[in-house]
Amino acid sequence: MYGIIDCDNCYVSCERVFRPDLNGKPVVVLSNNDGCIVARSNEAKKLGIKAGLPYFQLQEQFPDQKIAVFSSNYELYGELTGRVVEIIKQEAPQYFRYSIDECFVYLGGMERIDLKQWGENLHNRIKKSVGVPVSIGLAPNKTLAKMASHFAKKHSGYRHCCLTDSDEKRIKALKLYPVDDVWGIGRRYAAKLESLGIHTAYEFASMSKEALNATFNNVVIYRTWAELNGEDCVPNEAMAKKKSICTSRSFNGMISDLETIRYTLQTMLPDVQKNSGSRTRWHPSSGFS
Repeated sequence: MYGIIDCDNCYVSCERVFRPDLNGKPVVVLSNNDGCIVARSNEAKKLGIKAGLPYFQLQEQFPDQKIAVFSSNYELYGELTGRVVEIIKQEAPQYFRYSIDECFVYLGGMERIDLKQWGENLHNRIKKSVGVPVSIGLAPNKTLAKMASHFAKKHSGYRHCCLTDSDEKRIKALKLYPVDDVWGIGRRYAAKLESLGIHTAYEFASMSKEALNATFNNVVIYRTWAELNGEDCVPNEAMAKKKSICTSRSFNGMISDLETIRYTLQTMLPDVQKNSGSRTRWHPSSGFS
């Protein structure tokens, strides 16, 4: 059995640890240089604030809303999520930190333990010790665990932990889960699936192996399909891959000398200032700072 522990609205939750007065209020966190919104509280999402919205457009689009705005503070986020991982290390036989706000665990040897209660207890301990809420998904493989964490985050009835431990639960979850949200299916493949009339994870998992290979002939897509059907086939090294990568052409050719690199960075790239602390301001009641 696998699990994934996902910090809810990670950057916002970290800021709220030191600003509990902001619980229940719309909060957003900005990218480097305060360029755009990279994290939103649930209250901000309900207002319709989109991830990636440029900061200067926030006042234009939401002139009458009182929104707390933070500059990103990655030292703070790294410190608090590191404390979360330390607790996970104590509670799980094996773990792998997948990203700053997600950690996979392997729960081998815990078959006799009530895993649903274990997950709820882990959430409570992290919330009490660190102050950051987490959502926990437990399932026979990593892909289904990611899906279960989504339900744990969206539906309060799960009490922060969703356990998918039977085919009945798996099929029910697949029918409710959009195919473009499935871990391992990117935007391009999701668009192709939807063009074929496949909109849910269940419809994707119901494809025959022959149709799957004829349509994609891709090992990552095959593993995702197999895991949705209950197999455990995503290797651990696949978890170590970054969730996304950006290739940016900053140089016009191969560069090997330090002085050319230094000159190019100084003249072509924007000045990225390191945020040494967190700044918060209210929008728009006290204006933008």
